[in-house]
Amino acid sequence: MTSNVRVAVIGIGNMGSTHARTLLSGSIPGAELTAVCDMRASMEAWSREHLPVSVAFWNDPEELMQSGTVDAVLLATPHKDHARQAISAFHHGLHVLVEKPAGVSTREVQEMNDAAAAAPESVFAIMYNQRTNPVYRKLRDLIASGELGEIRRLNWIITNWYRAQSYYDSGGWRATWSGEGGGVLINQCPHQLDLLQWTTGMMPSRIRAFCQFGRYRNIEVEDDVTAYAEYENGASAVFITTTGEYPGTNRFEVTGDRGKIVIEHDRLTFWRLREPEPVFNERYQGAFGHPECWQCDIPIEETETGHPGIIRNWIEAIREGTPLIAPGAEGIRGLTLSNAMLLSTWEDDWVTLPIDEQRFEDHLARRREESSFAGDAAGQESMPADMSNTYK
Repeated sequence: MTSNVRVAVIGIGNMGSTHARTLLSGSIPGAELTAVCDMRASMEAWSREHLPVSVAFWNDPEELMQSGTVDAVLLATPHKDHARQAISAFHHGLHVLVEKPAGVSTREVQEMNDAAAAAPESVFAIMYNQRTNPVYRKLRDLIASGELGEIRRLNWIITNWYRAQSYYDSGGWRATWSGEGGGVLINQCPHQLDLLQWTTGMMPSRIRAFCQFGRYRNIEVEDDVTAYAEYENGASAVFITTTGEYPGTNRFEVTGDRGKIVIEHDRLTFWRLREPEPVFNERYQGAFGHPECWQCDIPIEETETGHPGIIRNWIEAIREGTPLIAPGAEGIRGLTLSNAMLLSTWEDDWVTLPIDEQRFEDHLARRREESSFAGDAAGQESMPADMSNTYK
C-alpha cells in the first residue's frame, strides 16, 4: 500500500482522544485520522473544538464502518463492545486495532478471533503497548534463548494501581459488572496478565484464585486478588494485585534452573548460576553448599515506544506487511487468566484451562442482572483526559 491508511477512532473518551491526538501529531507515518465516532452527543462538540475540520464526526459506529470513508478502525470503546464492533469491522473489510482488554469473556473474544481469521486481508492488533517495554522484551529473549533454563516459579506482585473512591465515582459504568465487566483484573492488569504468558511462552494448566469484591472501595467488582497457578512442566506462579494499597509494588520474579531474573523499578537483574541447579545438585556431596551465582545487570538498549509504537507497528503491518508486535488474536490469552481467576473465586475451587466458558458466562450474567450500572450513557466522563503518559 502506497497511500495513507485512513483511520477512524471509535470511542473518544480518555484513551480514544489520546490516540486521536497521536494520529494527528504526524508521528505515525502513513496514517491519516479521517474520522472519530462516539455515541455520546457531547463528544461531537468536543471533537469540533479539539480536532481539525477534516476529521469527520460520526455517532453510529456501524454507519461509519460501512461508509467506505475509512480503511481501519481503532476501537477504544467499553470492553463489552470490542468483540461486536471488531466483528462488524472485519465484515466490512477493515483493519482493526482494539484497546485492551480484548473483551470481557473468552467466548466473545473467540468469536472475534474467528471473524478475524475469516478476514485474512484485515490486519488485527491489540494495544498491548507493554510489549514495547525493553525490560520485558529482554526478559522474553533471555527465556526463549534458554539463558534461564527451565522455568520453575513466577511471582508477580503488582499493587501500584491505587485508586481512590473518587476515581470510581467519576463514571457510573466504572467498577460495575454491567459497565466494565470486572475490576482490577480487566481494567488495570490486562498488560501484566498478557506479559505473564508472553514473556515466558507458557499458559498454566490450572488456577486457584481468591478475589475480594469491594474490599477497599464501594464498588461491586474485584479490587484485591491473590492467585496461584500450576503449569504442565511443574512450574508454579503467584499473582497478587489490588487497587487499594499505597505505596504499591511492581516486582516480577522469574526463577529457572539456571538462575533468577527480577524486574523492578524498570530495571532487570539476572542472578545467573554458573551451572544448572540440577547438575550442581547431582554432583554436590556437602551439607550446605549452593551453586556459584553471578549477579548480572543486563544492559537495556531499546527505548519503550508505548501506545504510539503499537499504532505505528499496526500501520506498518497494513502498508508493508511488518510482523505485528501484538497480534489481536493473542488477546484471548491474558483474558483467559482473568476469567479463570474470577471463575475460581465464584465457584471456590480450582479451574482448569481452557475454562468452561458457559459456566463463566452464567456467573457473569447473574452479576450483570444485579449490577448498579444503569445504562451505556450513565456517568460517562464528559471531558476526555490526556492519557499519553500512561500505559493504563
